Amino acid sequence: MLMFIAAVGPALALLLYFYLRDKYEKEPFKLLAAAFLLGVLIVVPALIIEVLISPRNPIFTSIMSRWLTVGYTSFIVAGLVEEGLKYLAFSVFIYKKQQFNEMYDGIIYAVFVSLGFATIENIVYVINQGFAVALTRALTAVPAHALFGATMGYYFGRAKFGGPHGKSALLSLALFVPVILHGIYDFILLSQNLLILLLFIPYIVILWIRVLKQIKQLSSQSPFRYK
Repeated sequence: MLMFIAAVGPALALLLYFYLRDKYEKEPFKLLAAAFLLGVLIVVPALIIEVLISPRNPIFTSIMSRWLTVGYTSFIVAGLVEEGLKYLAFSVFIYKKQQFNEMYDGIIYAVFVSLGFATIENIVYVINQGFAVALTRALTAVPAHALFGATMGYYFGRAKFGGPHGKSALLSLALFVPVILHGIYDFILLSQNLLILLLFIPYIVILWIRVLKQIKQLSSQSPFRYK
């Protein structure tokens, strides 16, 4: 029971945090649960795709240097596959919902999708590697998924309610920026280089500062603020 709480607790705490930041019009629980479930469901195709394109496959090993392998794993296998599937899930099932009726909603729904994914991923890691990894991931990987999701939702929100000008560019950024942020995160960890690893904590801090500014910006523009 303790292991299960350690695995799912960080995600639940972050879900509550982002939910409470939705100050002016709370989202329906049913749709939030559906967004979370979408994140859970995309774990399966993500795993299949990542296995198929993994650089551990013999056809890749012989032609890739170590750093190219690290970059490919970070930005393509992890970043593009995982954020791409989150983007697809949001685009197909959330973007056109009438409940998505203000910019901040993009953040909260995307965070729920991301943390659905992160919860299953975290359960797998904790089962296989034990309680110690649960504590580490509670401060690193799980919040990182939330931050990537919040960034994606920020651009989705601006694309939907910011007017037609620049909509296509914002929708592209909703995919491109989280992929890059996710790729950098994994690259730092997979590098196994001390100088690069020293960038990890500052990088996480920068991500938090960035997302908190985005939350403040979109919340201040809520059409429900004065109702």
